[in-house]
Amino acid sequence: MDWISFWDGAHAIYVSERHKQLHYARIAADLARHVPHPAARVLDYGCGEALSAPALARSCGHLTVCDAAPGVREKLRARFAGEDRVSVASPDEVAALPDASFDLIVANSLLQYLDRPVLLDLLALWRRLLARDGTLLIADVIPPDVGAAQDALALLSFAAHGGFLGAAVVGLARTALSPYRKLRAELGLSMYREAEFLTLLRQAGYSAARTRPNVGHNQNRMAFLARPA
Repeated sequence: MDWISFWDGAHAIYVSERHKQLHYARIAADLARHVPHPAARVLDYGCGEALSAPALARSCGHLTVCDAAPGVREKLRARFAGEDRVSVASPDEVAALPDASFDLIVANSLLQYLDRPVLLDLLALWRRLLARDGTLLIADVIPPDVGAAQDALALLSFAAHGGFLGAAVVGLARTALSPYRKLRAELGLSMYREAEFLTLLRQAGYSAARTRPNVGHNQNRMAFLARPA
């Protein structure tokens, strides 16, 4: 199994339905703060289930959501069939778009599942797809010194505020034996130090800086804003 197959199948990465709903609502609200203007063209690359995409779309001109998992895209297309301001695309369809198609490109909680060559190819693609004054937001990047224990504490804090603490405790215990934990042990996750990742972005043709807060509940992880240099 690879990461795309994992996300395309049934999994219990969210400890409850409330966790999932609050997670996506928080992501949409955090991303909306980076939309540069009401007419902006936004791409959410590696969007997952994107439950709150309509809320994000209300802050911009048009939102394109993209995911590599075919089953996820099928569900997205069914969910957003009546949403004129939301489009669903595959990675190949995004790659075929013309230059300067977007004012904001978002890659949230994606990089940990990509090896370095794939990431470099995507950085080149995103740079081509950005408008001259466009912005790339890469969020939820994991530093090497942040482990599962810190992730668990961040989730428990989010759960305590969100009213699903009991489910989070049970879910964390279940995760220890889950396919996610086994796949993480087999494939690993890509991690970057702040200086290392900034150097990588600059070598890929961007001017870049870390931005705070991170997107989502886990502030142990990092977010970066980058623009074509």
